Order: sequence, then C-alpha cells, then structure tokens
Amino acid sequence: LSLALYTSSLCAASSAAFHYHDYCVIGAGPSGLQAAYFLQQAGRDYVVFERSHAPGSFFALYPRHRKLISINKQYTGKSNSEFNLRHDWNSLLSHDGRLLFRHYSRDFFPNADAMVHYLEDFASLLKLQVQYNTAIIHVTLERDEQAWNGHYFLLTDQDRQNYKCSSLLVATGMWVPNVVNFPGSEYVEGYETVSINPEDFAGQTVLILGRGNSAFETAENILGVTNFIHMVSRSRVRLSWATHYVGDLRAINNGLLDTYQLKSLDGLLEGDLEDLAIVKDKKGKLHITLRFYLENRNTSAGIDSITLPQDELDNFATRAPYDRIIRCLGWKFDFSIYNRSLRLMPGKGNKKKYPQIKPSYESRGTRGLFILGTASHSVDFRKSAGGFIHGFRYTTRAVHRLLENRHHGVPWPSTVYPITQLTNSIIKRVNEASGLYQMFSVLADIILLRENATAFEYLEEYPIGVLAELEMQTGRKAPNGLFVVIMEYGRNFSGADKDVFYYNRAVGEAQHAWQSNFLHPVIYYYKHLPTEREMKLRPPDWPLPRPDAVHHIVEDFLTDWTAPNAHILPLRRFLENCLSTDLRNFFAESCFFFAFTRQKLPPFCRQGYVGMQGLVGSEGLRRHAVEAGLLEDYTPRDFSGDRTPDSHEGSQDQLLRDHVIPVRPLQHLINAKDE
Repeated sequence: LSLALYTSSLCAASSAAFHYHDYCVIGAGPSGLQAAYFLQQAGRDYVVFERSHAPGSFFALYPRHRKLISINKQYTGKSNSEFNLRHDWNSLLSHDGRLLFRHYSRDFFPNADAMVHYLEDFASLLKLQVQYNTAIIHVTLERDEQAWNGHYFLLTDQDRQNYKCSSLLVATGMWVPNVVNFPGSEYVEGYETVSINPEDFAGQTVLILGRGNSAFETAENILGVTNFIHMVSRSRVRLSWATHYVGDLRAINNGLLDTYQLKSLDGLLEGDLEDLAIVKDKKGKLHITLRFYLENRNTSAGIDSITLPQDELDNFATRAPYDRIIRCLGWKFDFSIYNRSLRLMPGKGNKKKYPQIKPSYESRGTRGLFILGTASHSVDFRKSAGGFIHGFRYTTRAVHRLLENRHHGVPWPSTVYPITQLTNSIIKRVNEASGLYQMFSVLADIILLRENATAFEYLEEYPIGVLAELEMQTGRKAPNGLFVVIMEYGRNFSGADKDVFYYNRAVGEAQHAWQSNFLHPVIYYYKHLPTEREMKLRPPDWPLPRPDAVHHIVEDFLTDWTAPNAHILPLRRFLENCLSTDLRNFFAESCFFFAFTRQKLPPFCRQGYVGMQGLVGSEGLRRHAVEAGLLEDYTPRDFSGDRTPDSHEGSQDQLLRDHVIPVRPLQHLINAKDE
C-alpha cells in the first residue's frame, strides 16, 4: 500500500510539473499572433511560445536589405475596409482600426522595421498571451483517451520547463537556410550572414546561387559596384506577373534582368547546383568546375592538378574566376524539435521543405497538430497566397473556425437569407471580399440551399480542399444542394513561359466569360455535396469536381462586377436555371397582377408583397417603371390618344397613395384561385 501511494504521489508530482493549456501556439510571428487573436476573442485557454524577446523576430533580420515586397496601398478610392484589405498585404485581421499597417508606413514597399513595430503593437495593444524568451526544443505525444484528440502534446523549453496542451498550432515559419553541399561549398557565403554594404563588393566579380527574390534582392543591392554578377540555379527565372504567384520574382528586384538582356556583363545560367564544385586558387579566386572532374582527386592538391571545364571547352560560360559566391536558396521548415511519435514528415518533390498537411491544415500524421502561416504553404504552393501574410491571415481564421466546431460545438459562422437575396449576396461578396480575392482557388464561399429553395445559408471563406467534409467540419447541413463561389484565373493564362501581355488577352463579352483570363468569380452548382472520391478524381488543375452547372462572371478591368447587363443579369439567369425559379424583383402592381394570373407567385412576391413588404409606390416611381418597360401603362386615353381628364389622374394618384393592400383578402383570393 505504501509503495502504491508513493507511486501515485510521483505520478501526481510529474503531472503537476506540466503547465497545461488547451491550445499551445509555437511562434509569435504574424500567423502565431493571428491565431492568438482569434483564440483570445473566443475566450479560449491558450499560450504563445516565442523564443525571442519580441514578436516577429524573423523580420528583425530578414529581408537582409530591409525592403518588403508586400504592397501597402494607401488609397483605393473606396472606404470599404474589407475591400481595402485586398490591397493591404501586411495587416493582420482584428477589430481594432489602429492596427492597420497603413498607420505604420506610407511606403508602397515598406521597410521591415515597420513590420517589427507593427507586430509588437499588435501583441501588446490586444494583450495577447505571449510567453517570450521561451524556445521549444522538443515536442512529443502522451496517449490519453480522455484528451480531445486521444493524446496530449508535451512541450519542453530550453530551461527544461514542461508544458501540456490538447491542440498544437505550429507557427514557426520557414527559417532554416537551404544549403546545398558540394565540393568547395565551404567557400560559399550565406544570405543570412553576407555583408549588405555595397562598398564591400566594389570592383568584385560575384556568383549568386539561387533564382528567387532573395537572390535578386542581393544582386540589386550590389549591381552598381561589381564588375559583373552571374546567377545560377537549376530552374529558369519565373516572373510573378507571368505566373500570378507572388512568391516568384517581383519587378522591384529584377534589375539584373535588364543588365543581362541589354548586354551589360551580368548574366543568368541554369544548372544543377549539386553537380558543381568550387576550387580556390592561391590568389583566393574561386573557380567553378564540375563534380565529376574531382572524382578520385584530392582538391587540396592545388588547382593546377585539377581539370577545369575550360580545359576542354575554352568558351565555358563560368570560366572567369569569382571573388565571392553567395548562397540565396531560401529556407525550409525545422523538423528537428518534433519527436517521431508525431509523424510530422516533409513533403515530396518541390514541397519537401514543407511539412505534410491536409487541406484543412492539420498534420497528416497527428490529429490536433495544425500548421499555420508560411509553413502551411504546401496546400497552395505556387498557386495562391497562403505562404504570405495577405493569404494566411484568412487560412488561420479558417483553422480557428474548424477548431471551434470540433472542440467547442460552435458551428461555422453563417447567415440565413431569403432566396430573393441570392444574387445580391453573391455580387456583394465577389466585389468586396478580401479572403476570396487573395486566396483564390483555395478559399470559397459556400451557399447551402434550404428545402424548396426558399432560403439559403451563407458560409464565408471555407477551404475547398475539404469540401467533402463540410458537414462534419462546419456543423452545417447540406441536404438540398449548394453553390460554391470562388475566384480563379484562366486555365492556361499563368506560367513561366506564358506571354501575359499578348494582344486580345482580355475578354469583355458575357457570352465568352468562360474564356476569361484574369482573376474573376466562378460559381459552381452541386445538387449534392461532392464526395471524397469525387474530390480525388476531379479533372487536373480543377479546384473542384465537375459540377452539375458552372458559371463564370466575365473578367473586369476594374475588378468591379456590378455591370447590370455584363455581370448581374447572366448570373441571375444562371441561378434561376439551377433553382427553376424566378429571382427577379417586382413592383407591387406586378405582384398583384400575378396573384390573379399565375398559379404560383415568384419568390419576391411571396416573401415581399404578400408579407406586406416591398417598394412604396409613387407617381414618379410608376412613370420610371413604365418608361423602363417594367410596367404596363394603364393610364386611360381618349380616342385621339390623349390622356383622359385630370379627374382620373387624381384617382390614379389616390390609388398609388393607398398602396397597402390588406394581406388576408389577397391571400383569400389566391387560395380561392388555386382551388
């Protein structure tokens, strides 16, 4: 008995050594703070662990040359805050109007120091629960059937302090430099440590390994002082305006493309970096050779005993020696702190720098482990903006909503409208929603139809990769069909080899809307919620399975989809065809006429006129409707074609003033007619 009591006390002491929270967030960068904001607003028990003394430590060092490539547009000509977020790529989502990035910088491409200041204020003004100077060095699992996910996450920091949580949100970003090892790679300087003073490169010849924005940013900084700069990478340069992917080369950094194509000594080369080797001569110059030349040779024996490519090919492109070689190959996720029990595995192919996750941003290996922010970009890599603030602020909100439903029984937020508001609801969202606009082809608005299509339920910005799981993930039911509203580019418009400036690149006619190239709304209609199998078998490059019907709203030069004939009318007719109903709005006079001439009133008349709602009549409104062809002109005329005397006009005005018709007699007439 004593032994049992002693063992029990040890277990209790061990359990007490863990600080418990429902949610643990690792990393106080933008995505970690965004997750903390939503958890705090919901009143959840959470903590954020940050290894540095302040949030956003990545931005304290990177980008090295301090200019962000995320745009900060001060003016859009509109006061709609949701619309303006489409062109604000730095602000996080919050209820506090002070925490918009435009209050911290007026530069179109802001300085990174402004981001550090912004994140500090975001954490402090909102009083987020961030534990600084806490580096999590190990994460493992503890099985427990009573836990939310069948296990707890056990975290250990640098001081051997232990923490336990039910759900783990990883927001550490990508900060481990990508390094390629080859003979002589010890002579290469890393982007993370290389000098940013251009004078240190004066009169030097430089080779840059890499082809992304960090490589071109580095080249841009020293372009005017070097002899020449060469840049080598295994793939050709990809321009963001051609691929429509913001992670590709941006125009602000592409000065070296000018000097290359305009014959000013600089140049770009393609080649596999793992096939290279670097040899240093007695003068400290660095020579490029190929790995197979060094096989069975001692690289320390001296350059004279090593075969160089120019010994066999005298016009070898990189035959000139270099003074410096700089590695700018980006970053990868840090897998080192996660125990094998979590089964957090790297992706495959060009996604191997990211952890494997589901379209719901949950780890494929461990339930309850979610990846947020830049590290979650494998879901939409090279497609959308999920690796950047203006994208993952919305995916982080989506993850929070999934967790609220799973663990707290709070369904995905939704609004129920009468079916007559369907067209207006879609038009409003496609014209102002920032989440749909930034996370195109990834997040979508879901419209769940009620029985007999009399009403609908509107869910905003749901991850379409888990559309088949919608009922389970949101707590909402979809028994009567649904519409999916999404933004897309044209199928064959984006790509590194595409000419996006070709003549007649834009479509302007509604009948050719399906050929639209630029970002535009697309509405998918499904009679039944797609299954998991249908999601897997969807056509290549399609974000969704083949629908029962699909409608493209024609692209618009102003991204303003409010044109009555080009945008709204085709959309309304598409919706009417899908629902087999009439979604037009009618004047009271028309509804009154339909009550005596039709067996079934249009929804607007049933929900509006019969319910004593709708437009109040007036002579001016009636005249406008007549001139527009919306109403018949019932004004009596004499045999000469002139209007009858003013006495009748007075009675007509009296009719218009007495616009309210008692509902019970009208309903009685309708029922009598139906019988």
